[in-house]
Amino acid sequence: MSTWCSNSAKLLLSVYVMSCLLGACAGDFYQDMEITWGDHRAKILNGGQLLTLSLDKASGSGFQSKHEYLFGRIDVQIKLVPGNSAGTVTAYYLSSQGPTHDEIDFEFLGNLSGQPYTLHTNVFTQGKGNREQQFHLWFDPTKAFHTYSLLWNPQRIIFLVDNIAIRVFNNLEKIGVPFPNKQAMRVYSSLWNADDWATQGGRVKTDWSKAPFTAYYRNFNAINVCDINTSSSSSSSSPSCLNNNQGLDAPGRNKLRWVQSKYMIYNYCSDLKRFPHGLPPECKRSRFL
Repeated sequence: MSTWCSNSAKLLLSVYVMSCLLGACAGDFYQDMEITWGDHRAKILNGGQLLTLSLDKASGSGFQSKHEYLFGRIDVQIKLVPGNSAGTVTAYYLSSQGPTHDEIDFEFLGNLSGQPYTLHTNVFTQGKGNREQQFHLWFDPTKAFHTYSLLWNPQRIIFLVDNIAIRVFNNLEKIGVPFPNKQAMRVYSSLWNADDWATQGGRVKTDWSKAPFTAYYRNFNAINVCDINTSSSSSSSSPSCLNNNQGLDAPGRNKLRWVQSKYMIYNYCSDLKRFPHGLPPECKRSRFL
């Protein structure tokens, strides 16, 4: 491919991503997702442009993608449960199935009115997680929609919020660290009650007088993905999904440092009490975990 074509493709992708961040592109939830539990508590509205999940004392709700993906960039815009959301968890993640499953997590842990949400992230490989990092956000995620993205390629996983990287998990298989690169994953989301642990370690319980709790979703996009549910000739399954090694440029790395210095509240790579015999090997080999 010529340099001009390559640069043009990058420009088009950048325009597409930015238009999604500004709310100008819209996925079709009827086409992309299926409601998996919660009965009437989960709804697809506005001709497929909006999806809502609700939680009451009887049940939460959830959905999953109709397709499985191996690598790519997965975007969605979410507006979280407002007010007193203590005890609730809004989860948005990629996962395969089985006891040795892979999983890449965003979990939003609710809190008392006026207190910030905790954004909990984790990476599972071959059924093992224990790679938690937690953040507070630099905005109120209940006031408007914000874009949460997972960029997953053979070299790394990048967690992004409004196109700002907050975490990078690099492929370090060469030193024996498993990396999720063999199992295709579906997109999942759920809103559920976890007041035994979610808010201040379970000390603050869900106030059911505030129910139902509702989270809102729009503008789902799967970009540059390998969609294993389609034939190789489909435009949604491109060889570029395997060759994509997108990482962070210098401004992206600076923003990552800013987020991790200002808004990270827990990092397993700094928890010496949890790992008294030595930190996991990936913690010693990468500055941006």
